[in-house]
Amino acid sequence: MAVSISHLGYRKLSRVIFEWQAADRASLLALFILLEVSSHWLWCLFVWWRQDIYGSYVNMDVLYPLWIGLTLMVLFFSWMVSRLSPIRKDTDSLYKWQAIIVTLYSLYIAVVILVMGHSSLVAGVSLVGGAMLGMMLIRRRYVWKAFLGHIVLIFLVTLVPYFGLTIPNLRQMTMTSFSLDGHSYLTYSEMTSIENAISASIFKNGILSWETFNQLRFSSAFFWRTTHIYMALPKAIFIIYMFRTLLLILDNSKAEIMQYANQDELTQLKSRRYGLTQMQQALLAMGDKQDFSVILLDLDWFKNINDNYGHDVGDQVLSEVAQTLLKSLSEESIVSRYGGEEFLIVLPDTQHDSAMTIAKQLRQDIAQHVIKSDDGTDFNITASIGVYTLTHEERARIQSEYRALALEESTQPLAETQKSRRQEADINKARTDKTSINKASTNKASTQKESSQKTRAQKRISHRRKRAATEILKAQLPSDICQRLICIADKALYEAKDRGRNQVVSANAVLAAEKDKIAVLYATS
Repeated sequence: MAVSISHLGYRKLSRVIFEWQAADRASLLALFILLEVSSHWLWCLFVWWRQDIYGSYVNMDVLYPLWIGLTLMVLFFSWMVSRLSPIRKDTDSLYKWQAIIVTLYSLYIAVVILVMGHSSLVAGVSLVGGAMLGMMLIRRRYVWKAFLGHIVLIFLVTLVPYFGLTIPNLRQMTMTSFSLDGHSYLTYSEMTSIENAISASIFKNGILSWETFNQLRFSSAFFWRTTHIYMALPKAIFIIYMFRTLLLILDNSKAEIMQYANQDELTQLKSRRYGLTQMQQALLAMGDKQDFSVILLDLDWFKNINDNYGHDVGDQVLSEVAQTLLKSLSEESIVSRYGGEEFLIVLPDTQHDSAMTIAKQLRQDIAQHVIKSDDGTDFNITASIGVYTLTHEERARIQSEYRALALEESTQPLAETQKSRRQEADINKARTDKTSINKASTNKASTQKESSQKTRAQKRISHRRKRAATEILKAQLPSDICQRLICIADKALYEAKDRGRNQVVSANAVLAAEKDKIAVLYATS
């Protein structure tokens, strides 16, 4: 193995397994198969050693060939465990050996299904568990094809006895008072039920005692039940554990991916995309009487900092400014890095006066913060800020305007459709009138067709009306409302820069002077 596992705990080991290369994972699968086959080989050894007791329960004519096959499997997979890791760079050889592993293990499971019975616990765990384990560790296409082959085999095993063919079975039936010439697995199940009933008859009053325990443990039913538990239970527990570990790793990976996607790595603030998503959700959750404020902050002369002190100091400035924002704002505020040296701050349920107070305090906190570089240079930095507040009155006005636009857009195609339907009906009527002079029967058919078309047209119109009404009810705000609000705050930000930087400018005041609020929000260019 490329990775030493002797000093790893089971938690770290489980995670490392899924980070191994393909050759190491294939070698690990070979090791798992070796352990499983070895346990079955030991079972054969135990039955041979105690055949004086259990020989009547096991078909020895089937056991010996099976034991030889298990011995060959143990030798092959012992060699395979150390064979795969050295060829990790040879992809073609690796895929070839993976196919060989899947083929041999599939044949082994097929033999288990045949000799143990396709409905036994061992066959079920080997079939499903082997496929699940293989898909976790090697090429899934090979495992999927092998699994489909086993499904076909199960159907064949089920149908073959009805054609008079006998399938070898490892279990030796101990009932001799019934004919065993039948080839149906139904007879086998019935015999098993009878054996279970006979084994249970040794209990006095249906209670297991120490006197009857020795009789029970030497019974055929008890022997085969313990055999199924020995062969199937450890493998089932291991596979469930592996899948549990895989799911935990996937959950952790998902959490890490979401963190990287939603968080800016440098400043530890929300990323631009996640910040906009949070902004939209907060805006839609606002109450009817609540205002919504947006602050756009840009660091002044940041390029000069990078040029004079280096990008490492520039990154330090961004990180320290981000921490200053987090310390100065409440938990309800949504703070994100909007891009470069720009920061977006969303203040739900905040009136304009309060937003301006917060913005001025932020400007002051940033200006007073001293940046201490590694070379001993200390300096300060300033920020320009634009503030815009969407009042609840203006939000209600935008919703009204947007619903009116949605209604107009929905009814315009409907009116055009009705007009085209009327034109089509007039053309059909003219054609019908012309044809009715010579062909009365054709006229009747055309009238029925026209009536059917009108009915379908009315249904389509009714459906479109219902769909338009549904869209109007769902319509609350334009889909790009967040970008429009940021755009307005950005205009105030540039106004602050034009005024000499290190300023806080209210976009509401600028818009009030222009008297053009709605036009700005609905501008098309």
